[in-house]
Amino acid sequence: MIVDIQNLVHQLRRGIILMVSILVTGTLGYMYLENWGLLDSLYMTVISITTTGFAEINPISPPGRIFTIFLIITGVLSIAYTGGRTAQFFIETEFFKGRRMLKKVENLTGHYIVCGYGRMGKTICDGLIESNSPFLVIENSEAKIEILDSRNILYVFGDATSDETLIKAGIERAKGFVCVIRTDAENVFASLSAKELNPEVYIVARAIDEGTEAKLRKAGADRVVKPYDLGGNRMVQLLLRPGVIDFIDGVARDRDLQIGLEEIQVCKESKLVGKTLMDSPIRKELNIIVVAISRVKGEFIYNPGGKEIVSQGDKLIAIGEKSSLTKLAEYCHNE
Repeated sequence: MIVDIQNLVHQLRRGIILMVSILVTGTLGYMYLENWGLLDSLYMTVISITTTGFAEINPISPPGRIFTIFLIITGVLSIAYTGGRTAQFFIETEFFKGRRMLKKVENLTGHYIVCGYGRMGKTICDGLIESNSPFLVIENSEAKIEILDSRNILYVFGDATSDETLIKAGIERAKGFVCVIRTDAENVFASLSAKELNPEVYIVARAIDEGTEAKLRKAGADRVVKPYDLGGNRMVQLLLRPGVIDFIDGVARDRDLQIGLEEIQVCKESKLVGKTLMDSPIRKELNIIVVAISRVKGEFIYNPGGKEIVSQGDKLIAIGEKSSLTKLAEYCHNE
């Protein structure tokens, strides 16, 4: 693929050199055969090779006419060659660009799919970029595709409610699916399609109208976000408990802080399985506080005691130094 592009560049460069050579040859030829000045000779060369059809600027001798015939033939051929290579270059560059994008998408696994690149979609993408999480965007607006292109964000151009588009985006391999399309109806339909194609995918959807939440949950959404309710509750908390909110925001978003808050799932192979929090290295070695445990069956334990046993599939919500949280993730995933 790269070789083909390089070959096209060489051909395009060859065509440009050929056209410049013909311009120089034609100009010098008229200056020699007709004793014309530089500007007249150049002008006659240009209107000849472009077959513009303007009249000769000065009377021309028989040798000059023969030279003009030769100039027209070589000029037309060189323009056709260079023009063809130029068109081929742009067409194949766009084609290969699309192929490269598709190849990257095909190689994604355990990724997140963001449906819609509006204001909320952009914020979600920024957060995923900050966390170094693999993701792509499904968008059907050409203007927004150009923005995604400029930001080097992977995307699939198409309708997020279409099974074909979702399959192209790798929904069967996706870990999470976010619906922030323009209308609630599209979010419901996209959630339903995604859940049918991948029952295991975790879906977060936005609901604007009050009655949409129930429909989204029936369609398969695991979490439904209502921006107005969420924004209102956050403003209340900022009024009543600004210090708490600042701390949570700092831990969750400030990459310069050494403290982090993470949700880590315990795998079957983890050496933590079957151990109590007291006997595990979580507190003693890593100095990490387990704020809560989310059990597989839906039980949620806040501030678990030291005698709580860690089980396969548990999600540990922990706070501590980022380096220690990284080691905890290793404990949770490896034997």
